Amino acid sequence: MASAENSGRVLIVGAGGLGCPASLALASAGARRITFVDPDLVDATNLHRQLWHRTADVGRPKVLSASARLRAAFPHVSVEGVRGLVDEGNAEELFRAHDVVIDGTDRIAAKFLLSDASVLTGVPLVYGGVLRMEGQAMRIRPREGPCLRCLFETPPPQDAVPSCAQAGVLGAVAGAIGAMQASLALGLLGLAPRDGREGVERLLIFDAAALSQRALSVRRAADCAACAPGRTVRLEPLEAPRC
Repeated sequence: MASAENSGRVLIVGAGGLGCPASLALASAGARRITFVDPDLVDATNLHRQLWHRTADVGRPKVLSASARLRAAFPHVSVEGVRGLVDEGNAEELFRAHDVVIDGTDRIAAKFLLSDASVLTGVPLVYGGVLRMEGQAMRIRPREGPCLRCLFETPPPQDAVPSCAQAGVLGAVAGAIGAMQASLALGLLGLAPRDGREGVERLLIFDAAALSQRALSVRRAADCAACAPGRTVRLEPLEAPRC
């Protein structure tokens, strides 16, 4: 287990399908300070992929049940639960209070906000996303590698992406991606090897249907609207969630 002085402070945005397995893997590997931020209540339809929550927790704030069970499983870990939305008003402060941030959100706009906040503050982020049988993960190391806008430029229109209820998520995929995010975060905390490739990152893609995993090289975009030299990133207001 890693020593406490090297464990760092981890912010997990979202106490659901990605945040739960990520927190378990981080605590198991020696992380000593974990903060959950999530505005939502436990929903019975999500229990198959959110391992810290139980049927008895339905209607309870996710940050409460996730924090309580993580703390019970790992009494040595300092766990904090903040019920609320990470938005343009508080993202900068939350990022600066932590050493690494894990994206456990399920909204495209929120993911771009977190990427922009990472660039703005210099605090690294581990992006993650799942949809149906596939998931993705990537480190965002400000000033060292690409950000989310280098990869996708701008968020797609909100209606272009299936809602949570429409698309569905296989619980095993969420668990795999959450664990992958934790592994990437451990590297950023100095608890696991980093490849050190300047200006290049890998987008890890897991396909549960094909039982395959591949990595795509992503480079910093010279004209990126967020992280190109001389750019000043601004945090844009989030639209109202659809699910």
